[in-house]
This record gives sequence, C-alpha cells and structure tokens, in this order.
Amino acid sequence: MEQSPGSGQGPQDSGLPGCYRHPDRETGIRCTRCERPICPECMISASVGFQCPGCVREGSGTGHAPSANQPRTIAGGTVAADPRLLTKILIGINAAVFIAVLATDDRLVRDLSLIGQFWDYFGAPLQGVAEGQWYRLVTSMFLHQEIWHLGFNMLGLWWLGGPLEAALGRARYLSLYLISGLAGSALTYLIAAPNQPSLGASGAVFGLMGATAVLMRRLNYDLRPVLVLLALNLLFTFTWSGIAWEAHVGGLVAGTAIAYAMVHAPRDRRALVQYGVCGLVLLAVVVVVVVRTSQLV
Repeated sequence: MEQSPGSGQGPQDSGLPGCYRHPDRETGIRCTRCERPICPECMISASVGFQCPGCVREGSGTGHAPSANQPRTIAGGTVAADPRLLTKILIGINAAVFIAVLATDDRLVRDLSLIGQFWDYFGAPLQGVAEGQWYRLVTSMFLHQEIWHLGFNMLGLWWLGGPLEAALGRARYLSLYLISGLAGSALTYLIAAPNQPSLGASGAVFGLMGATAVLMRRLNYDLRPVLVLLALNLLFTFTWSGIAWEAHVGGLVAGTAIAYAMVHAPRDRRALVQYGVCGLVLLAVVVVVVVRTSQLV
C-alpha cells in the first residue's frame, strides 16, 4: 500500500539534477558556495541558503565546523551521523510490541488499544480513555494485531521517515511523528468513541506523508509522486472496511501543519515558531480529548 515518494522517477525524468553525493536523489537546491546540487541529507544551513558538507569542511579549515557554525538541517536541527537512527528505533519499538502481542495472546490489544469507553455486562463503564486511561492515546500508536498492518505501516515509516529525519533533525522529527500520531488518536476518540477500538501507527505515518509533501514543495521537488501516494492512501482509507479514517485524517492535518512551520519558520525566530506550532497542535489534541471525555462521563 505504502510506497516511496520518489519511486519510479529519477533525475532524468523531471529534468532536475541529482545530488552530487547521492546521484539517485533529484533536487532543486544547490550549494551557495560551489553550486553543486544537494539533497536534504546534504543541506547544511548557512547565513544565506545552504552549503554542502564539503564546503563546510573546507570553510572550517579542520574538517569540522566551529561550534558557532554547527552544521544544521533545513529546519535548523543538528546534522546527525546516522540520519535514520530515530526511524530505526521507532520501527524497532513497533516490532517489539507486535511480538509481545503475539506472545500474550492479544491480551495487550485489550489493555493498550485506543477505546473511548468499554462497558461491563451490567452496562457500567469499565475501561477506556474516558475512565482516565489517557495512555491509550499513545500506546495504540505502537500497537498492531496483524502482520500485514504492521508491514504496511513500517514500510511507510522507513521510506518517509528517513528523509524527513535527515531534513528536520531528530528532535523536530520526533515531535512531528508523536504529535501527528496523537492528533490521529484524538480525532478517533472524538468521532469513533465510545466503544470502537482502534490501533496502529497509521496516524503518525499519514503525518509523515503530509510533511513529505510540504518538504518537497519547499525544496521545489516534483510533487506528483507524493501526491499520487497520498491520493492512493486516502482512497484505501475511505473504501476499505475496518480502517480508522479518523486517525489518518487527524495525523495528516497535524503533520502538514507542523511541517509547514518547521521548514518555513523565519531564521531569527525559528525554534520559537516551530515548537510554538507543535505546542498549539498538542493543545488542540488535549482540548479535544477533554471535551469528548466530558461528554462521555
């Protein structure tokens, strides 16, 4: 179901050059010093535009940029040695939880899935977010019951998450992922509650999809691949039975809004704008959960 935004299209297809360090990655951005084409992983924020790793090393004279001019991503994050580390960790957590689900005969699904309110045989509220189990909004994001569900979500996380982690930096990328997932959980709780269970990383993955579109637009990439990917996933969302469309839509809206702030924030107030928008989206999530809980209890 999920596929790479850049699959099936190389630099020759769109007319854009390939990154000089990663020739298979087309890009519309060039180093402001040497003018060689560079992809998001190679972009290092400079006083004007972006520079490539080679020019930064040459400019420092030692092979390492001075602390005052620490290499930065397009969003202002620190350039990491392993740009996919958090993505690998997130995939590992999802896989570990899935193994635990199999080992406990689905008992974890009952204990950790997102459910607004569940009644006992006498009609009394028994468990759920409305009963104070807010942790379900988070735990359900890492919970999968079927191998195909886990596989599709983890493929999407790997293909979309790696480039975003490299372009945004770890802290911003993790904020994007978690808040997108929470927004998906909150919208599901608002609409599908009280007693319809929901689980999976799809909300967070849809947030990454929206963020990918924003990033590609910011870098003047060809948007057609990611728009086709998004359209196909939305088609599956609304035509397949048993899919929590609320999580997909909530994650997509939140991820798009956060990513726009990440890559368009003014340089002099970048962190304030970026984390301010993250805080506003998180506040909206809390308000939705509180309001829905007040309706159920």
